[in-house]
Amino acid sequence: MPHSASYGPTLPTSQAISALRPLPAHAVRLSADGLLGGWQDRNAAATLPHCIGQLHVRGNLDNFRRVTGDFDGGFAGYWFADTDVYKTLEAALWELARSGGSSAFVTDTAQLLEKAQDSDGYLNSYFQVDHRDRQWAELPSSHEMYNAGHLIQAAVAAARTAQHEPAAQQILAVARRFADLLIERFGPDGVDALDGHPEIETALVELYRVTGHRPYLDLAARFVELRGHGLLGPDNRFRQHHYYQDHRPVRDAAEVTGHVVRQVYLAAGAVDVAVETGDTALLSATERLWESAMSAKTYVTGGQGSRHRDEAFGDPYELPADRAYAETCAAIGSFHWAWRLLLATGRSRYADEMERLLYNGIAASTALHGTAFFYSNPLQVRTGHEADEDAPGQRLPWYSCACCPPNLARLMASLHTYTATGGPDGLQLHLYAPGTVTAGEHTVDVTTAYPWNENVTITVTETTEAPWTLTLRLPAWCTDVQLTLNGSQVDVTARHEGYFDLTRTWRPGDRVELVLPMPPRLVTAHHRVDAVRGSVALTRGPLVYCLEQADLADDLADVVFEDLELDTRSPIDVVHGAHAIAPVTLRTPVRVRSGSDDRLYRTFETTTPSATAPAAIPAVPYFLWANRSAGAMRVWIPFPPQER
Repeated sequence: MPHSASYGPTLPTSQAISALRPLPAHAVRLSADGLLGGWQDRNAAATLPHCIGQLHVRGNLDNFRRVTGDFDGGFAGYWFADTDVYKTLEAALWELARSGGSSAFVTDTAQLLEKAQDSDGYLNSYFQVDHRDRQWAELPSSHEMYNAGHLIQAAVAAARTAQHEPAAQQILAVARRFADLLIERFGPDGVDALDGHPEIETALVELYRVTGHRPYLDLAARFVELRGHGLLGPDNRFRQHHYYQDHRPVRDAAEVTGHVVRQVYLAAGAVDVAVETGDTALLSATERLWESAMSAKTYVTGGQGSRHRDEAFGDPYELPADRAYAETCAAIGSFHWAWRLLLATGRSRYADEMERLLYNGIAASTALHGTAFFYSNPLQVRTGHEADEDAPGQRLPWYSCACCPPNLARLMASLHTYTATGGPDGLQLHLYAPGTVTAGEHTVDVTTAYPWNENVTITVTETTEAPWTLTLRLPAWCTDVQLTLNGSQVDVTARHEGYFDLTRTWRPGDRVELVLPMPPRLVTAHHRVDAVRGSVALTRGPLVYCLEQADLADDLADVVFEDLELDTRSPIDVVHGAHAIAPVTLRTPVRVRSGSDDRLYRTFETTTPSATAPAAIPAVPYFLWANRSAGAMRVWIPFPPQER
């Protein structure tokens, strides 16, 4: 496994398209007192054990025991329930590499999968007992290759974290047997076919990167090229080719469309194929898709998916706040896509998007205690909202379709591998968090309270006599960057692709201080986003803020939440501390829109309804909403017509 040991989930091996190189997994250690490191510790202590427990309670593991003859009950969950096991297994493997120790879950699951696998390599507990005659017969909806993809990604984690351990070898062997079966059935000498849910593509590329076995890469490339030729077709739920991204070849597609998770997983896999094959045209196509998503189909939180039906992208600028689906898995998939584009191109806009997703669209999904989750992530919850599993008002401990919690677990367990890149000649910092980063023989300590605080200090602790380059991302949201080196001001105008390079012969103790001023900002949407016209969102640094019913003071306790509007003539102040859940809040001036006419529709009048005198309530980071009590919430705050 020459290219795999001790690395994270993504490790390009080709140099044809490669701007940045991931660091070994052990090269980054995040401090527990920082937000990212704290999330990792919470994941290890709460989320991951919770996921493992749910696999036992909900029957996912018993589904495999049905195959081995060790359980005589019925099948539990959706037909793709195996993926919850695979994602949790991957998370456990990354966590073992991060914090050490051993895991009975990993050992027991490896043995169970090996025992359940058919002699030809097939492994899918739904189709191995009751539905053997339907294997490979319903690819638009069966998720068979999708399941295989998550198994393979768990095997990649095994190979890169514990490759010499018996359990890791078992998992890799099981995954390779299944991948070899896919080549036999669907390779160049097999049938032209696709899974309705992309995911296998990026998994196969990573398996190639681990093993060096070229047929895995070739099959991934074949699946990318087959997409868009109508092989899937509309199914009996009246879904069209767009739902599966099967309406147009990836190389020719003009915009993201259809089921969001499928689209972003497909795009991530296409980047992987492009990088390993040196296909610049395919890479350009994925960047075009990314641009279409960012320009007209992405929420201010980074969330994607405006339609509950089909969990899909809507039309351009169709971004309703209260009906946002913005699935957690979509945010994670978009994060993976952006990471791959960052590695390929070195452009900071992809790191900027990773940051926005991480602190908003992804972080909002998990409760402070780490054992309850959002599946969808609306940007507004109305007074009297009728919650259900698709549109909850509070996080739930599990879902009937439980794809999101174990997906969060595997991302958080490997989160440190996404923060920096580099090698012997330099170190690039993309996500700022306290901790230690090593590239080659160079080590730096990062001290910061980011994103609560604007100061980031990087201190060189180990280095060589040769010059090397420290590269810092200058976030697009920051317009007044300040930088000093050992106390001397540095001119940062000569930046490239959103980054700034400091090249010198470093000495231990050299100190770089980066200041990223974070004044509160009012953000407006494009005028075609009709749903939030006449409203603004509050942001500070990379964080999106929101108003919550729980923060209305006693004198506003009886106010209908939707009657609040922003007083744009009064300042918004930053408040540190003094809040139950948020280290930093924004003191937000609001007024209560008053009007005696409660009719749903009335004759238009040029006079403006009166409003109460300004009051101030705290706005909290969006990712912290719903951690107290159920109630109304909104990101987009209306302001009076005369102030627009």
